[in-house]
Parts: sequence; structure tokens; C-alpha cells
Amino acid sequence: MKIAATYDNGEIFQHFGRTPAFKVYEIEDGKVKSAEVVPTNGTGHGALADMLRGLGADVIICGGIGGGAQAALEAAGIRLFAGAEGDPDKAVGMFLDGTLPEIGEANCDHHHGEGEKHCCGHHEEGDGCCGGHEENCCDGEDCDCGEGDFGSGRNAGKTVRTHYRGTFNDGTEFDSSYGRGEPIEFICGAGMMIPGFDAAVADMEVGEKKEIHLTPAEAYGEPDPEAVFEVETARLPGSENLEIGQRIVLQTAYGEFPVKVAGKGEGTVTLDANHEMAGKELNFSIELVEVVE
Repeated sequence: MKIAATYDNGEIFQHFGRTPAFKVYEIEDGKVKSAEVVPTNGTGHGALADMLRGLGADVIICGGIGGGAQAALEAAGIRLFAGAEGDPDKAVGMFLDGTLPEIGEANCDHHHGEGEKHCCGHHEEGDGCCGGHEENCCDGEDCDCGEGDFGSGRNAGKTVRTHYRGTFNDGTEFDSSYGRGEPIEFICGAGMMIPGFDAAVADMEVGEKKEIHLTPAEAYGEPDPEAVFEVETARLPGSENLEIGQRIVLQTAYGEFPVKVAGKGEGTVTLDANHEMAGKELNFSIELVEVVE
């Protein structure tokens, strides 16, 4: 058995995707037999899961980690222990005596679906994701949506209801609250919407209508090449039948992760965990319907 830990200067490195090295422990008869530090040489996120699999790691101990990397580890069959800090030797000792908290058991599964809806970052009702970016997503227990710094503007920190219509630069409509017959409700400035949408609503008056154009940085960001990862088809039952370009949802112990099938190889499938709107310029017609006092 092998246990790996993100590693830098004698401590557990706190960002999985940027770790400069792994400390890899070989375990025999429930004890550490040997340990070595293996540099990552700039490898990141999904590719790190492949690296760990190549090292024969069964377990990874780390600090913070994003959803795409979690999905890649899940697909690789590597157990994840996140939120750890301090001395990796101590963390490994806790793992061996059964006292190291685990995020969830590895249980790779997937189901086909339409992926997530656009909704300018609002997503489905009940979804805790803020704005479509991993680093901004609420994780439930530690979510701070609805409190803290809401930015500036007359509506900052207030619950607002807006109608909107979203289009691409060629005029194609990708989403509309008018079509659903109901405005969306959110806390302005809380990160529940993409940044440019939030900023536009912050100073609007009730009844006002506004046309805005958003760059990728103001919307869903640019595509991250490190959010693209390869999975063995044997670890995803039915994945051999997937088609390139198809959108599916990975169901993991950590939650659901929408991905797109980016490629297929001999016994492998390449998945892209970037948001489907990443890299796109967006246009919105916004109408502020109500400010809930």
C-alpha cells in the first residue's frame, strides 16, 4: 500500500493542484516502511491524479482541493483525505490508526445527463454553487453566501428579483427567465451570480432595464487546461459507449460534476470539467423587478 501527501518544506501543501511535490509512503504490515519526496515538476490538477496512479498511490492526503481534481481522483480510484495540515508524517500516522477524517469513500459512478443549466451562475434551485467556479463554490457547511463583503452599490447585500435574457455575440439566446415566466431571486454581491451580472444589478433601480456585454473574466472565466483529465474506461462502466462532445454528470462521493467527453483512446476517455460557458463572451438584457427589503 502507498500513501501520498502534498508536500512542501516539511508540511502538507495546502493547494492540491499546485503542490510542488508529493511525499510518498510505502506501508507494510500497518507501518511506514519507507518514504520519498517526488517532485511534480509543475504537473497540475487532473494530470496529478494520473501521476499518483503511476506512483501506485492508494491514498492522497492534502489541504484544499477543487471539484475537478476530486472527480479525477475518484475516477482513478484513489481515496481522498482533504483538509489536512501540518506534519505529513503525523497525518499518515493518523490514517494508519484510523483517526484521519476522510471526505468520502471512493465509488466511481456516472450517469448521462444534460449537464448544468446556464442561468447566469444561478443554476438549479437548491444548488449551492456560486457563480460556476470551483474557488467560489459553497461547500455547504462553510458557505458564506449571504454574509460578508457584498461590494458597493445601492442593492449590494439585498435580495433582488430580476428578469434577464442571455445571448451570445451572434444573437443566439442561451437562457431567459422570461421563457420560464418567473424572475430569478438572489442576494446581490453574494457571489450567487457571475461577477459581471452582480455588478450590473448593484446600482439598478426597480423597473430599470440594462444591456450589458461581459468578457469571459466577468462571466465564467477562461478554460483551464488542467481541468481536462483522462480516465480508464474500466473505472467508468458504460463509458466505452460515450461519444466525443457528449455532456455527462459524474456522480461521486463528493457530489455531482458536469463534464464533457473531450476525447477517447484505447481503454481511456478524456473528460473536460471546465464550465461549458468558459471562454465565452456573453450579453444580457436585465430588468430589475423588485428589491426585497
